Amino acid sequence: MNTLSYKTVSANKATANNEWVVVDAENQVLGRLATQVAVMIRGKHKPDYTPHVDCGDRVIVINADKIRLTGNKWDQKEYVRHTGYPGGQRFTPARLMMTKKPTAMVEKAVKGMLPKNRLGSQLFRNLHVYAGAEHPHEAQQPKVINLNPTK
Repeated sequence: MNTLSYKTVSANKATANNEWVVVDAENQVLGRLATQVAVMIRGKHKPDYTPHVDCGDRVIVINADKIRLTGNKWDQKEYVRHTGYPGGQRFTPARLMMTKKPTAMVEKAVKGMLPKNRLGSQLFRNLHVYAGAEHPHEAQQPKVINLNPTK
């Protein structure tokens, strides 16, 4: 076997094959959906994955207002933010977060699974979350991905 015939492929910005993908979040568990979306955004599902390059797909998540949470998370899970002032820590329960801004739950879950650096900030721009079934990205001709093929 000729060992020199195998070359390690490193993707760069020019050679990265970025596609547009639609994911339906209806009846999906939030954390499991977020892990699969984060892997697609990062590009880890591709054979030419390179850790320091944006080689992932552009992901459109629709029906974000129809996600599921397991257990008592609708009442017990809290989202924390800080106003920037002393004593300015604020808590928002998941049920209230869903009524105020349903897309934020999916965005926060995916963002927490991306790297905490400049690359992570760039990758987060590849996520587009919409509460309903409609999205304005039809011109990109996105592929529909079924995350639960058994259902």
